[in-house]
Amino acid sequence: MATKLYSEQIVPEKFLYEIWKERDFLGNFITNNGEQIQIIDPGLENKELDGPDFLNAKIKIGNITFTGDVEIDSFASDWKDHGHYLNNKYNKVILHLFFGNGENTGYVFTADGRKVHSIEIKKHIKDNVSKAIQKAILSERQNRIGKMPCIETNKKLSEKEKLDFILELGIKRFNSKRMKALERIKELAYLRELNLEEPVIKYELDENFFNRTFKQTDFCEIRIWQQLVYEFIFEALGYSANKDLMKTLAQAVNIDFLSKFKNKPNFFELIDAALFNVSGLIPDCTSITDETTANYVRSLLEDWNKIKNTYDGKKFNATQWHFAKLRPPNFPTVRLAAGVKYLYKIINNNMIDYLIRKIEYLEDQNAIVSELRGNLIIKSWGYWKSHYVFDQSNENNVHYIVGKDRADEIIINIILPIISIYFEIFGKKNLSKKILGVFLNYTQNSDNSIVRQVSATLQLDSSWKRSVLYQGMIELFRYYCSTDSCLECEIGKKAFA
Repeated sequence: MATKLYSEQIVPEKFLYEIWKERDFLGNFITNNGEQIQIIDPGLENKELDGPDFLNAKIKIGNITFTGDVEIDSFASDWKDHGHYLNNKYNKVILHLFFGNGENTGYVFTADGRKVHSIEIKKHIKDNVSKAIQKAILSERQNRIGKMPCIETNKKLSEKEKLDFILELGIKRFNSKRMKALERIKELAYLRELNLEEPVIKYELDENFFNRTFKQTDFCEIRIWQQLVYEFIFEALGYSANKDLMKTLAQAVNIDFLSKFKNKPNFFELIDAALFNVSGLIPDCTSITDETTANYVRSLLEDWNKIKNTYDGKKFNATQWHFAKLRPPNFPTVRLAAGVKYLYKIINNNMIDYLIRKIEYLEDQNAIVSELRGNLIIKSWGYWKSHYVFDQSNENNVHYIVGKDRADEIIINIILPIISIYFEIFGKKNLSKKILGVFLNYTQNSDNSIVRQVSATLQLDSSWKRSVLYQGMIELFRYYCSTDSCLECEIGKKAFA
């Protein structure tokens, strides 16, 4: 959730969560009508993307003990500003806490009309506010770093030993992405042969598929490669919150459908209209108050009306998309706007073929990286220069909706593995090795909490900027550290020997 300004202090809500967990308050909270609030159990922190911050808390208010959820906001007004009063996921909230001052009636209402006590947490903190926040920051940081069991014992290993294993894991991760791309391109080739369209016709891949030996000629159709890149990029644009929905959308509004309109003079606008209308993210026209939004929505609807009779795929609705706890640049509306740009490049500019040809004849790896980034960085456009969502403009214009860091993620995780598989399928193993060389020497500055955590715990400084090590650290954490598989890890074996 967004942070807010209070007395010139910015207090991220994750630190308020730590204060709540500690329960180190001055006496019990008091409701507006004088009842004492006793915290029996603060509940379990909600790690999911939507819903109250703490689940299954036990709170005694007056003489009655309640079991339910707790929501913590920066300001009292956040309950309404964040739409909690309209969201059924907050119907089990039994206590609302907020940090800052502001108008507060002492209670809020849930979507089902139930009254919930709303209490200012700041005036109940024992320490002075700055000290309490400092303690919360240290607690939150320790909780993150402490997830790696070898934090105290990995010093037994040299830096080279650690980096060698992480390098091996980085290459393993790259190969797993290659295999994921290979399996999907086989599916797409097989479905095209059967003339099935996704996802209108439900299907299960039968034994003919699994027993099939594929040949080069099965993969010559450019549209299956375009569909592959389209699906994988959309999945990446969705992040963890909306990745499955974005991928499903890419399978519904597929390349075959959109390619029908490639020769139309307003092809870009038709892609835009198709994706936003099928996604269900366009608001009801009657609720729009901003003229700029009204004009944009009107054009989306008008363009869609020209082609909607040719579409018989799946449709979505706004309630399926996650916005809560996402930064505005990561909202699905903005990610979909970036997707429109990518789709236009894929279909109209034949981006896949262009990048393949560049990689074939460019010898300098820096030149290859420059070409890749040039095609994957997306500048903001049109309506999305000044909006993250419909009917609400930004204070400042957005310059890029996919910047260099996110473009690097897409290049490393999608473009390089797919093109590597392409070269291998068509017998160009030397070019597949060339792709591996680009990956091994690629550097990036992407921000990832897992990578920072692993790097800090293993005392590897800025090694993570090398993409293969960045990927290796993610692999290490997910498949060893977070599953307590220390004795299967080459670092853990020596650290705990």
